[in-house]
Amino acid sequence: MGKITKIVLAGMGLVFFAGILTMRLLPGAVAALPGQVRGRLPQELLRAVTTPLPTALPPPELTPAEIEISLGDIGAVDLATPAPSESPTPGPKEIETAVPTPPSTTETEAPQTPTLAPTPAGIPLPTAVRLQGLQIEPQKMNNCGPANLSINLNFYGLESTQFDVADVVKPHYDDRNVSPEELVAYVNQRTSLRATLYRGGDLLLLKRLIAAGFPVVIEKGYEPDNWQGWMGHYLTLFGYDEMKSSFISMDTFLGPWDGSGRSYSYEEIQRYWEHFNFAFYVVYEPEQEIALQKVIGPTLIKTEDMWRSAVRKALDKAEAEPENAFAWFNLGSSLSQLAAATGESRFYGAAVTAFDQARLIGIPPRMLWYQFQLYEAYLEVGRFDDVLALTETILEDTGGQDVEETFLYRGHALLAKGDSAGATTAYRRAVELNPQHQAAREALGS
Repeated sequence: MGKITKIVLAGMGLVFFAGILTMRLLPGAVAALPGQVRGRLPQELLRAVTTPLPTALPPPELTPAEIEISLGDIGAVDLATPAPSESPTPGPKEIETAVPTPPSTTETEAPQTPTLAPTPAGIPLPTAVRLQGLQIEPQKMNNCGPANLSINLNFYGLESTQFDVADVVKPHYDDRNVSPEELVAYVNQRTSLRATLYRGGDLLLLKRLIAAGFPVVIEKGYEPDNWQGWMGHYLTLFGYDEMKSSFISMDTFLGPWDGSGRSYSYEEIQRYWEHFNFAFYVVYEPEQEIALQKVIGPTLIKTEDMWRSAVRKALDKAEAEPENAFAWFNLGSSLSQLAAATGESRFYGAAVTAFDQARLIGIPPRMLWYQFQLYEAYLEVGRFDDVLALTETILEDTGGQDVEETFLYRGHALLAKGDSAGATTAYRRAVELNPQHQAAREALGS
């Protein structure tokens, strides 16, 4: 064998060895990069080296027969819906307003048909509304929560950027989730404005709020493609058009960036909003509170009534669509919150049944990046191993390792099983990810 041939073969061997080594080391190297760096890598590279997410959370270790959907406990709850509220909105005209107060004048006549169904007071809503004065703010990675809140704060004249908000609610840049509770707390504790969070809303209520001059922030599901998978997203809704059956939104992820707004059909909002139990929050000035409550109506004003209504809504949907995993998940979440609001711990058992059914049907693994009532219900009924199995699944994904709540509830399960050292480690990591997280700080301190 000639010298040149030996050199060529040796070179080919080195290239082959380097290729094998790269294939083994590259996924770990990419995973170790800060999120802001990973986010700038080519999608093709990420697809090649990233372990794909599972299509759903692991199902419970129970057979369908053991998860008999007999929610008798719910039947014992008074779920009567309170009488709806009156609408303060004017007749069927198109409204444009630049101030965050209920509009009192109209500028442009809108077509008289179709009109929205009358409110309980018999007053039809305008056929089209578009609030003025909102400015779009393109979000940074996983920053739709702070960006949308900043848009709303600026609407009320309070100068703010997404970075001002993020410094408080997500000091860890790679944090995959800022809960609506955290965003509402930011407003109420750190600004002169007020904010209130609700769940169990509907499309008509969104229109009524917008017509009354209130932009609305909703939390919804988002599925860009099969590879990226399902995730959560915030949208600020500031208009609707009944002729087009669509809402107008400030979408901090998709734009457009000229402030004209992105349209979403009623059907699309309804479909993806359900993924977060129809959650929404409203920012407002303190003197607007009474006006806001009149629009919201009595059903959602009181916490216990809101969760009773949400339970009924989710139960009706689950009965009508028994293969709808999100309906079952919403039912479990609402029952858990009802248990906490009423002190009736028996509702946790029914919640667990609903959560089990949702897992059997299949829910996205990232669901537990954003919503944590499942952990709370399982802990309340002593299913600590389920909490550990689920948190392990979340931690297998790089993004899931940046969700402080995963470590908080994992710590609770470990502590319940007698592993205080493991619990301390988990609590400490939760605090490292978000030093502002009060529950994690208290757990570590105890």
